[in-house]
Order: sequence, then C-alpha cells, then structure tokens
Amino acid sequence: MKKALFFVALFIAALVAIRVLTRSSVIPAALSMTGAASQAPVYAPHPYYSRTDTARLALPDSVWKKVLPAEVYDVARQGKTERPFSGKYWNSEMTGAYYCAACGNALFRSDAKFSASCGWPSFFQPLRHTSLSYRTDLSYGMVRTEVLCGRCGAHLGHLFEDGPPPSGKRYCMNSIVLDFEPSEAQR
Repeated sequence: MKKALFFVALFIAALVAIRVLTRSSVIPAALSMTGAASQAPVYAPHPYYSRTDTARLALPDSVWKKVLPAEVYDVARQGKTERPFSGKYWNSEMTGAYYCAACGNALFRSDAKFSASCGWPSFFQPLRHTSLSYRTDLSYGMVRTEVLCGRCGAHLGHLFEDGPPPSGKRYCMNSIVLDFEPSEAQR
C-alpha cells in the first residue's frame, strides 16, 4: 500500500512539474528565433507576422485567438499581465532589438533598456514614435497609461513617468509579448 501511495504521489508531482513548466512565461517555440547563428533568423509564426511591414493590422479577436499561442493571446489581446520577475527578458542584458510577439513590429532597442527593479523589462524610449500607441487604463482603481503595439494594438504593458533621462519615462513591458533578436555580436 505504501509503495502504491508513493508512486501515486510521484506521478502527481510529475504532473504538477510539467504543468508549471508549460505555464512559464517563456515564448513558445513557434515565436522564437530559428536557424543557425550564421544564417539570417527565420520568423514565421503566422501569416500576419512581419518584421518589415508597418501597415496597421485590424484583425478580429477570433483571428488572433487562432494564430497566437494561448499565453501570448492572454496578454496581447486580453490585457493580462505576467507575474513580476517571471518573464525571460526582465533582467536580460543581451544587445539587440525587441519586437511585438503578436505581429513582428519593431518596438525597442536594447540600448534603451534599463534595470527598473520592478520585475518587468523596462525601456526609456521606443524605437520610433509610431512603434507604440497609448490609451488610458482605469483598471484596478488606478489611472495608468496602457502601451499598445502601434501596428496590431496588442497590449504590451504600461507607461510610467519615473524613468531615467533623457525621457524620464519607464515603458514597463511584459516579456511574453516581446520577441527578441540579438545583435550580430550576441549570436
């Protein structure tokens, strides 16, 4: 009997471990960079993803739900937030560029990233002024500025006025909705 209980407990522990690992905020393989380091990276998670097209995407939520992994969809389209200190980029010091994981829009360069100690990757300025759009967020009894992808409208995070010079702004982003391409030196 004790042996059977041990195996049942071991099985349950394995299931819990698998569940925890699959619910981590690591971007799924479909949205990660593929290809050898010496080759140009290949990105093609869905037909709407583009690193070069800057035309506005106006897709219905039903399409996004089909083409995005569930954890990316939850943050990008439902406005959820990943837990602090859990995302893969919150403390990354690699050099390169950050893109919207939903559509491929260029968002930030790593030289605009800084350590805000808030648990999410933080930047003091976007790559270009059209990279982002903004709207007022009144959720949770607070008045905040929500940051959206300028191309697809994905929820990326929030903007705060407590960043470093020269902008004084802190773009506090969710790692799960960021796609990163390292610079040549990092490959």
